[in-house]
Amino acid sequence: MIEIPDAFARATVGREGARGRTWLEGLPGLVGQLFDRWNCVPDGRITHGGVGVVVPVRRPEGTAVIKVSFPHPGNVHEPDGLAAWGGRGAVLLHERDDERFAMLLERVGTSTLAESEDGDTVTAVAGALSRRLAVPAPAGLPRLRERADGWEEELRIDAGRMPDAVPGRAIDHARATVREFGRTQPELVVHGDLHGRNILRADREPWLAVDPKGCAGDPAYDAGTLLKSRAFSLMESDDLRRAVERTLDIYAEASALDRERVRRWAQWHAVTATYHGIRHGYRVARGGPDRDRVTAFAAHLSLLLTPPR
Repeated sequence: MIEIPDAFARATVGREGARGRTWLEGLPGLVGQLFDRWNCVPDGRITHGGVGVVVPVRRPEGTAVIKVSFPHPGNVHEPDGLAAWGGRGAVLLHERDDERFAMLLERVGTSTLAESEDGDTVTAVAGALSRRLAVPAPAGLPRLRERADGWEEELRIDAGRMPDAVPGRAIDHARATVREFGRTQPELVVHGDLHGRNILRADREPWLAVDPKGCAGDPAYDAGTLLKSRAFSLMESDDLRRAVERTLDIYAEASALDRERVRRWAQWHAVTATYHGIRHGYRVARGGPDRDRVTAFAAHLSLLLTPPR
């Protein structure tokens, strides 16, 4: 039987309530069944992310990890994204059990890009991986373009309910991005949550992506996720505008994407992140002064990324 990390258990119950507690109670038995199904034995310390545990294992073919995630719509297409890449820039998917939200994956290091490298390197590596991950999307992946109507409606509702949260011209620019880019997007695989903590040190390649949302659309969409993940670092910059422009330049060059398209998606992400922070907080700042500080920064960033009229 495995022992669930206390921090993961607390976070799961805090987020999911009774449903999370019930799932945690059954998790050791579920992992035990996966050991038998995939002919594995435990082989190291269990780690975890925000919504799943990662269990190092050994099998006749060598080492691997079993990842089991809390059942949630956002996790459904993770194995589809990994399967589409086939190990190109991302961890290899060996086996999957979609009903249990479980996968047998290539074992990589635990050192993340975010904790190992400086900001410019994080941005360059993430951009280069984005370029490699932009492969033709299989039919089963959800299309980002199908969310465009919902995005536009959410912006309308949030602007009405929180009129002072984001400057009007920043909201208008985000709406224009959805209208111009949201409904017509490339048929390419997009990670959906590409940032330094979701890029791990590996042996087969220097860095490999993990934890994709698994969707299809414009690769420039991921630029906003990367920029948001660097919020605390950017806050400490002496010249925020220059730091942001440098990040966009590096990412666009490394990913071989149009720089203006990268900026537009990053601006839209900053607007939506502001509203999300007011409603729910952030994973790194659920409440209190830290949440307020990050929310204010997201609003400021959304305006900084908006061209003057």
